[in-house]
Amino acid sequence: MVRERRAARDGRRAREFEVFVAGAGGRLLHAAALLTGEPTGDTEAAERLLTAALARTYARWDRLRGEDPYDHTRRTLAALFAHRGHRYRHPRGGLLARLTPQERLVLVLRLYEGVAEEQTAAALGLPVERVRAICTRAVTAMRSAAPRRSAYGTPPSTGKPASAGQPPPTGTLPAAGRRTATGAAGAGAGTGAEAGTGAGAEAGTGAEAGTGAEAGTGVAP
Repeated sequence: MVRERRAARDGRRAREFEVFVAGAGGRLLHAAALLTGEPTGDTEAAERLLTAALARTYARWDRLRGEDPYDHTRRTLAALFAHRGHRYRHPRGGLLARLTPQERLVLVLRLYEGVAEEQTAAALGLPVERVRAICTRAVTAMRSAAPRRSAYGTPPSTGKPASAGQPPPTGTLPAAGRRTATGAAGAGAGTGAEAGTGAGAEAGTGAEAGTGAEAGTGVAP
């Protein structure tokens, strides 16, 4: 009887987690690719980073107790990236490749995810004024690298409108509009069972990863 209840609980958790990944995985993967500085179609590091974050969310699934799993995964993703920031100092041509790891992290949280300055500062263990300065510096750097405008004052059009319901391509950095249902997160996220076990060795199980002390390390100023 106990074994049957445990099996039923594990099956329910796996199904719930798979639904979550199917709805939020695409946007989370895009955020991870912006952090690692990888271009579209070559997101191996981002997939590994997201898999580790999803593994921790899966391990704590029954203990979230009403907490938004998206917010939990995003905080974990940011903390893991901050802790491993030295691995991403030399990105490979993604949208934010010209920025430092810390600038990428702040820009993704503030502009892509729409996290408030106070929350971003608390997550990274930084003063609010420091977060604001980093964001301003990052935006200035990105504007200086913006494509040259045409004679009509607008950037040349690619003639390819964005598909509705898809995560923004790595050539754009929109304001917050998360939880777009875009299918699974790709090879890195996988199903609930894969994310809960395949990345367990790297991510650990049940360890909370959103503290300011951890998130404030490993990222170049």
